[in-house]
Amino acid sequence: MKIGIFGAGAIGGLLGARLAHAGADVTFIARGPHLAAMQAHGVTLHSGGETLTVHPRCVADAAEAGIQDFVFVTLKANALPAAAPSIAKMLGPDSALVTAINGVPYWYFYGIDGPHRDRPIDSVDPGGALWRILPPSQAIGCVVYPAAEVVAPGVIVHTYGDRFTLGEPDGSRSPRIAALAAALQAAGFKAPIRPRIRDDIWVKLWGNMAFNPLSALTGATLDRLAGQPDLRAAARAMMLEGQAVAEALGIRFAIDVDKRIQGALEVGAHKTSMLQDLERGRPLEIEALLGAVVELGALVGIPMPSSTLVLALVRERARVG
Repeated sequence: MKIGIFGAGAIGGLLGARLAHAGADVTFIARGPHLAAMQAHGVTLHSGGETLTVHPRCVADAAEAGIQDFVFVTLKANALPAAAPSIAKMLGPDSALVTAINGVPYWYFYGIDGPHRDRPIDSVDPGGALWRILPPSQAIGCVVYPAAEVVAPGVIVHTYGDRFTLGEPDGSRSPRIAALAAALQAAGFKAPIRPRIRDDIWVKLWGNMAFNPLSALTGATLDRLAGQPDLRAAARAMMLEGQAVAEALGIRFAIDVDKRIQGALEVGAHKTSMLQDLERGRPLEIEALLGAVVELGALVGIPMPSSTLVLALVRERARVG
């Protein structure tokens, strides 16, 4: 099985290292010092008190990688439009694109029953360019739960989590998704296949749509956002708006909003990815996490005053740096 990892940072590095160690034919597409270190010394993964080093193929150009059976895209959602033409070079007619990206995916309405079937989402796919370059028929949904960090070029530390939830957009248990789940399980991951992957996407998005932008605006860590009464109330108001939108689109939530907030509280004094990106001067992943939710709210006619306000503020926060 040939597996390409496009965006071989922390999560991509974790995936690729474990899959290569389990015997998959893995190719990393990376750049800069990280690529140079992996080419020279391999990829070192520290996980669960153990260390392994593997030597997969590492290239800068997706065209050099060639056609893959599966291509994991582990970029931030805001980086996907620029990367799409390169990613497409690894996709043959039978290749699968595994979108291991937070937020509302560009293929969200692909094949879905209802009035919005096959509708692109402008916030994450302006003009439908991703839809054309990366055909949704090749996409597999993937919700990422592990946390990892690149601590030095070519060196990844895996801190917690081992689950990558998978799902076909049409809910089927296809041969390709069964093969992918088996490969991930052989590499030591949990890889449940869900018939309603959008439900799982929303459960993770539910917290991200509120906690990420609020953290960028306040500098607060998750324990304060979920535990300080006024901040918790702000997050809860946004999440209830998101829940109303999701349910209008047919999503079923297996937990209630307070249990989801409690889960965030239990993570502790953690900086969200958006706050980390802000502190490091990187672009913020705003549209996939909140902009798209507000767009979907307008689409189904659900008012989102709290979310709309926070979206305007965090967009300006990103603009001024």
